[in-house]
Amino acid sequence: MRLNLLVIKTSQPDDLAKQYQLLGLKFDYHKHANGPYHYAGTIDDTTFEIYPLPKSKTESDNTTRLGFEINQLQELISKITESNWKIISQPTKSEFGYTAIIEDLDGRKIELKETEPS
Repeated sequence: MRLNLLVIKTSQPDDLAKQYQLLGLKFDYHKHANGPYHYAGTIDDTTFEIYPLPKSKTESDNTTRLGFEINQLQELISKITESNWKIISQPTKSEFGYTAIIEDLDGRKIELKETEPS
């Protein structure tokens, strides 16, 4: 088994897509049949989508925690320091690798882990 789809929902899909693009994600903006317009990109074989909140909801779920392996963690942190990402913890070496934690506009915690050399 492997993950092939991850959807997050937000009241501010345009701003959230711009924020995730700073991490290196590339999105298409489209809709399926009568569904809402949304952003969709891929990470390896996984589709990552940002949808608007349903009309019945007023707040995004900020309890979902995401993690991304990236190259050059310190460079990325330097790049997003001047953006609307909130940096919770600066890059630190731990038993789990070289990691940092940031927070998106909806309050989701994102763990960034530097890709280990092969």
